[in-house]
Amino acid sequence: EVQLQASGGGVVQAGGSLRLSCVATGDLTDHDIGWFRQAPGKERVGFSCISRRDGTTYYGDSEKGRFTASSDLTKNTAFLQMNNLTLEDTAVYYCAAIWPCGEFGLGSAYYWGQGTQVTVSS
Repeated sequence: EVQLQASGGGVVQAGGSLRLSCVATGDLTDHDIGWFRQAPGKERVGFSCISRRDGTTYYGDSEKGRFTASSDLTKNTAFLQMNNLTLEDTAVYYCAAIWPCGEFGLGSAYYWGQGTQVTVSS
């Protein structure tokens, strides 16, 4: 069974940065890592992912140029560097084991981690 835990959230001023981590345990051989967020009153949406096979990354339009996904396969850990945060980035952020991650987006999520709250203040 795959288990994931996201961390690194917090309160940051607009324009600031945060780095989220996602530590996974279990067999991730057939999974990539996806990043999702759920803003208050809205559905959870996937906005970024990274392929564990070849490092391919994907970002939604609002995240391009601001967010960077990376991973350390030796530690089964993924990271999401978030820069130039805006009020609209306020949400609970989740990582998930997905398949697949490609240049066109995220596939289905199979295992979810607990979320971490990101609050951007003005």
